[in-house]
Amino acid sequence: MVKLVKANLLDIPAMQKLVAKDVKDGVILQRGSDEVATNIRSYVLAKDNDKLVGYGALHIHSTRLGEIRSLIVLESYRGQNIGKRLVEFMLNEAKELKISEEVLVLTYLAKFFIKMNFVEISKETIPEHKIWADCIKCIHFPVCNEISLIYKLGDC
Repeated sequence: MVKLVKANLLDIPAMQKLVAKDVKDGVILQRGSDEVATNIRSYVLAKDNDKLVGYGALHIHSTRLGEIRSLIVLESYRGQNIGKRLVEFMLNEAKELKISEEVLVLTYLAKFFIKMNFVEISKETIPEHKIWADCIKCIHFPVCNEISLIYKLGDC
């Protein structure tokens, strides 16, 4: 049975290994181990016994905006609702933290998030421009075809 747990610093090597191929392919933004360590409280892991099979992070931009980042599920575990469970966990966490308005995601998998009541928005309308600081780290910058979506926290 796959369980969701909060990450700790000892999980970082397995997290980096799990995401390495998607980082290389430009599907997920590279985050160094030091950056992951600095934000370790943001991460939730999906574990099958002791095996890391997925994770994601809820990054806080402001009192009104959070962002789901680095969502990944091991390919052999996809189709088991693990990604959905991770997103639901992070949306509940956003509510518990009292983020007042919305949660953003930038993704190539828009259909997955639309099924979870996220709504596509124009990248030019992305709130809190500090999000763009991450974009310059991306191998696709400035020509990006990621889709931006917003989840209104009142929609749960």
